[in-house]
Amino acid sequence: MTVLEAASAAVPSAQQSFLAFDFGPKRTGVATGNRLLAHAQPRPTLRVEGDARFAAIARLIAEWQPDALVVGIPCHPDGAPHEMTRAATRFARQLDGRFGLPVYTVDERYSTTEAHAAGARDADAGAACVILEQFLRQLS
Repeated sequence: MTVLEAASAAVPSAQQSFLAFDFGPKRTGVATGNRLLAHAQPRPTLRVEGDARFAAIARLIAEWQPDALVVGIPCHPDGAPHEMTRAATRFARQLDGRFGLPVYTVDERYSTTEAHAAGARDADAGAACVILEQFLRQLS
């Protein structure tokens, strides 16, 4: 069984590929990336909820075979938690419990703003890219 870990924790070098999520109650942005290139690619945003969301994630895991998962955790600008902080943390725990892959969390404040500024066509997938690239930068 894996443990939900903070991105600042040591990530084993064997973990090379990642699937990242920008969780939302109706939409979940998705990105893939790897340690070698330290670059993320957007994937289609999941527009499903509940068990359908986890079924879609299971298909993504089967397709991309990531070594670990990364979830953005939103906070207020001052770092204080809010309702979406709790929801995203719960989502990360559910991923951990359902898929048995290591799950890392990343502070995702301003990821959607950064995605918009970069010209992302899909802000949710763009935010997932920002989250994953931030995580990958922390590994180097």
